[in-house]
Amino acid sequence: MFAKPFRVKSNTVLKGSDRRKLKADLSAAFPSVSADELSELVPNKEEINVVKIYAHKGEAVTLYVLHKNPIFFEVEKRLYPTVYVLWRHPSLLPVFRTWAPVLQKLIGGADLMLPGVVMPSCGLPDVKQGSCCAVLIVNNRAPVAVGKAAASSAEMQSSGMKGRGVCVLHTYMDYLWAFGDKSNPPSLPDEDDEIEDTNGEKCKVSEKEERRDDDDDDDDDDDDDFGTCAEEQQSSGETVTDQASSGFEELNLTETEEDKVESNEKGEENQDEQKTPQEEMDALLLQCFLHALKSKIKKSELPLLTSTFLRNHMFTCCPSGKQLDIKKSSYKKLSKFLQVMQQQHNLIRVKELTKGVESIVEVDWKNQQLRSFSIPEEAGVEETAVLSGEGETPYHPPEITTLYSVSARLEPLFLDANKRKGTTMLPADVRSIITEYVKKNELVDENNKNYVTINPTLCDCLLEKSEYQEVESLKWDDLFSRTLGRMQECYQVVFPGQAATVKKGHIEPIDISVASRGSNKKVTLIKNLEVYGLDPAVVATALQHRVQASAVLQILPGAKDRVLVQIQGNQVHQVGNLLLDHYQIPRKYIQGLDKAPKGGKKK
Repeated sequence: MFAKPFRVKSNTVLKGSDRRKLKADLSAAFPSVSADELSELVPNKEEINVVKIYAHKGEAVTLYVLHKNPIFFEVEKRLYPTVYVLWRHPSLLPVFRTWAPVLQKLIGGADLMLPGVVMPSCGLPDVKQGSCCAVLIVNNRAPVAVGKAAASSAEMQSSGMKGRGVCVLHTYMDYLWAFGDKSNPPSLPDEDDEIEDTNGEKCKVSEKEERRDDDDDDDDDDDDDFGTCAEEQQSSGETVTDQASSGFEELNLTETEEDKVESNEKGEENQDEQKTPQEEMDALLLQCFLHALKSKIKKSELPLLTSTFLRNHMFTCCPSGKQLDIKKSSYKKLSKFLQVMQQQHNLIRVKELTKGVESIVEVDWKNQQLRSFSIPEEAGVEETAVLSGEGETPYHPPEITTLYSVSARLEPLFLDANKRKGTTMLPADVRSIITEYVKKNELVDENNKNYVTINPTLCDCLLEKSEYQEVESLKWDDLFSRTLGRMQECYQVVFPGQAATVKKGHIEPIDISVASRGSNKKVTLIKNLEVYGLDPAVVATALQHRVQASAVLQILPGAKDRVLVQIQGNQVHQVGNLLLDHYQIPRKYIQGLDKAPKGGKKK
């Protein structure tokens, strides 16, 4: 199930009521767990995260994560422990033993076949079909896989130990294991070191291994001995017997210290070569963060809103061809990422200057990690151009496009063009589709081509009930205006270097207003700057220099992550010039320019 990367849908903290429900579900699923063990598995005062994911085949899975390690996963309302839990509680599930070379096949997505199951002296565990069980390697009680029994114990023995034994869901070294701290299995001595060979004779595990090595030299044709599916063996490009002769020592969990060091080095190299999408996003996030600190931020700009730092600085440092998305990283939120940069890397200091709004107040420019960071070559050329002139990053206004969304009432009009409810289009596309519909249905008035005859579909879509019996035709302009008027208006915003976003309704204009403070004092208020990618702190500083008056930032009540700029006096004229000339914001997106003081003759 986790042999390939999965997609994270959400990551939330487990609530108190859900924690109690989880404990109750675990107690029902695993009756052998004592109250103390249950409290250890699900501690009351530790933060547990609920991560909802989609596996590579589309299965919805819920993960429960403690101390950054997944401890349980839930599939189809059934809980399964991960290897991280089983290493601390190896007796939680009934276990099936197998040989070390089989592990590689299990990691690749194969199920455990009965010919590969090692029979202990006490016999097979008592399981029913579908029972949750674990798989371990001989000589080590630390489980390396979790799955469901494909048949009951009695059915397994009656079949002559042939066929599928365990349907494997999760293994050591798969992507669910990689979602945690990637620790290796502990070495837990196997209490039952007596097993039965294929002739029913009892012997020690060490003797069995020696006999097995001798058999491998003589027999190369028995692929089923290692318990993997035939299809898996063929796809691997080599027989399991060859795996046993060439890689047995490498895969054995009880290898010597020298072999452990060697295999760990190989594992690290493989992990570097095959990074998960989440690890790649973490690396990109750190690169953009260091790049922004080293080349974009100046001491005079501090304190700087964290949201502004991300939007105006980190995004612009993203390499071409890549897209920065914090939700796809392991941090999920900007605040959590910056907290790590502050506590573990000592690069910055973040402080909540106003309630609910965090700002970067200090940067450690002497930090070794920051000083040793080298700006990517492709960004170096861009950086030279950016830093020319006045030394500040040039602002580019977003491209704003008005769109129209097909409503349920108008859907019949757009069916021929394969435009369903919710499809967004430009006004010109709407006119083109309506024109094509009229011509296709021969609705142009023969006597006056400026009019369009109303058919039943147009009547239902465009006319009011009171007009059904009265209106028989419409002018072309009236037809188009009625169509657009009954569609949902939307707008698309494209910021440089970012993906386009489409939202319903009208875009909020930058609002400029004048208010009274005290008996005869005026202040100018500016809001909605963030909608257009403008940093309120930078705008306030620019206005301060222009009008030589004090400017302050205030939290906008009822709006999340919105800041209001307040500057002394009626400065509407100066604000308008700054927005229109310097930032190139179109006049139609600025509201309140008419509130500028009227010039007149002084008497």
